Amino acid sequence: MARNSTTHPRPEGHVLVPACAIGGLSVVLAVGLELLGVHRRMNEVIGAVVSIGGKETFPKHLPVWGVWLAASLIAFALAFAMLATPGGWRRFVLWITSVVLVSAWAPVLSLAAHAPEISAPWIAAVWSGVCALVYTANHRMPCEESLQAPDEPR
Repeated sequence: MARNSTTHPRPEGHVLVPACAIGGLSVVLAVGLELLGVHRRMNEVIGAVVSIGGKETFPKHLPVWGVWLAASLIAFALAFAMLATPGGWRRFVLWITSVVLVSAWAPVLSLAAHAPEISAPWIAAVWSGVCALVYTANHRMPCEESLQAPDEPR
């Protein structure tokens, strides 16, 4: 091995395949928690928090396919966005902003007389973000290499 070659402590990272894997596993986690009944209990707690008296009944419900479509889109889009964004701080802000936006659906749905069924999208967003942060912490992402100064060794 030549002396002037640089070794990197972290392997080279990719975006497409890891983002698909992270998004898919986030949806699988949400489905598994649905089968265990966690979403029902979580949605009841969220409904009690956003209702005025604590025992609000919501006359309307979101279609089940819409909730799972939102969870899938959030899981995959957040993973792609975080893996393609340079800088750990930017990724963290993107993740927290996404989780806060999903959480903000609850009072909006409650005001529209819909049951705030946001647990599946919320869990998918949280898990997708955590996995993306862990992946980018352990890999050199292609988007970060473009931020290096031209005189720095690559």
